[in-house]
Amino acid sequence: MTFFKKTLRDVPLDGKTVLVRADYNVPLTSDGKISDDLRIRASLPTLRYLLDRGCKVVIVSHLGRPEGARNAAYSLQPVADRLATLLDREVRLADDCVGDRAYQTAKKATPNVIVLFENLRFHAEEEANDEDFAGAIAKASGAQYLVQDGFGVVHRAHASTEAITHFLPSVAGLLLETEYTMLTKSVESPKRPLVTILGGAKVSDKITIIERFVEKADTLLIGGAMANTFLEYQGESIGASKYEPNQHEVLDQIYAAARAKAGEDEVDNFILVPSDVAVARHISEDESRRVVSSDAIAADDIALDIGDRTIERYVKMLEGAGTVIWNGPVGYSELDNFAHGSARIALALATHPNVTSIVGGGDTADFVLKWDGHGGKSFTHVSTGGGAGLELMAGKKLPGVEALLDANR
Repeated sequence: MTFFKKTLRDVPLDGKTVLVRADYNVPLTSDGKISDDLRIRASLPTLRYLLDRGCKVVIVSHLGRPEGARNAAYSLQPVADRLATLLDREVRLADDCVGDRAYQTAKKATPNVIVLFENLRFHAEEEANDEDFAGAIAKASGAQYLVQDGFGVVHRAHASTEAITHFLPSVAGLLLETEYTMLTKSVESPKRPLVTILGGAKVSDKITIIERFVEKADTLLIGGAMANTFLEYQGESIGASKYEPNQHEVLDQIYAAARAKAGEDEVDNFILVPSDVAVARHISEDESRRVVSSDAIAADDIALDIGDRTIERYVKMLEGAGTVIWNGPVGYSELDNFAHGSARIALALATHPNVTSIVGGGDTADFVLKWDGHGGKSFTHVSTGGGAGLELMAGKKLPGVEALLDANR
């Protein structure tokens, strides 16, 4: 599919100072180490493209939720260190993203040194999409162009995604272009059958994407705590399992659309919910895995994973798919005993390279990267954007993309 915005290949960047909005909101361990560098590695093709053209590169990003105040726990220093290792060149962290010290750091840097500005969210003006703040970032960087490459943030109209485009001609980076085209194609023109896997906790967080997949997909597989909400809707006793109350009206609408598409007799083969589940009395590493039928969950049982029969049925559906979109683990995958379903899904996708496998960002990406051991290369595409990916696949416009220069195509 042709991308509808200009990219860094469409403008004369050679030798220019370029401001890159990256998404380096990476998970950190309790001692401040980066536990997953997918988002940093995903930015490398854009950075190398710019460096190969003699550009001076200044990067802005956020990390965590410092609530508009300077907080050393959310400093981008670990990101600067990791980026320097991956690129094998100096990455100099400025102590702010606006003001004279940031300006001087960027101005004095030579083209072979990357400058990373400190956490944007140390300033409340970032999330407020403040124009003056955006102008101050542009001024401090000394940039002549903005390259938007932070796919994970373009669904938000923030100073570094929307207001900044009022000050600098703005184009997409290679990661943003790839994410947008891959996710859009997977929904709009997939290789069929298109099978979608939806897990995670809340139906309400994913109403629009569920409705979109009812329209676009050939089969929906439901797992995670979301499955408990579906089971409760169907009248099953779910014991002490986590579920989302007050969703009957929403699910009425979803099932009405599913019946209209698949037919009354086929709706349960179109939206698949677990026929059995793995349960425990407590959420703990010490709890053993017990599998029971989904209509036999005891009052004090907590459903924490899809069961063995469900795993086999889901895997069979995946093996016959043309495209699979997976968003949300299908169990409490933080605990090994309840990661069986998610692991078997990952294995099915990794061992069937003829299936186009699109793995959503957030918890799903975190799981497959830990499971994979190959940096996600066992899958067609592992997205760096959670909310942005969901909104894009749901057909919504993304402010940080819409604000970029239109392509002359």
